[in-house]
Amino acid sequence: MKQSSNKKSRESTAFLYERLSRDDNLEGESYSIGNQKKLLTKVAKEKGYTNLVHFLDDGISGVTMNRPGFVEMMQQLEQGKASAVFVKDYCAIIGLNQKDLENQGILA
Repeated sequence: MKQSSNKKSRESTAFLYERLSRDDNLEGESYSIGNQKKLLTKVAKEKGYTNLVHFLDDGISGVTMNRPGFVEMMQQLEQGKASAVFVKDYCAIIGLNQKDLENQGILA
């Protein structure tokens, strides 16, 4: 019974990762942590997730993978505690912006 309950809990759980580096902060309100939380919460709920867990790294560059919120989220993912991860865009995870991608020959 407990295993079934854990599976159901995992299936309804989504991790929402918000990050804003010091540089991103200069770009204005549309990239704020608060706006990321609202957007990700809305999208996750629309997709049917009912247990939403937020992980946050405010003021930390995405260039490093050694970010407290990111590390904690990855540890919990490895433990199978969620079935989905939502981010505003992949740059929140890997720390690349459009210019970085273009410099690597990737159209963004």
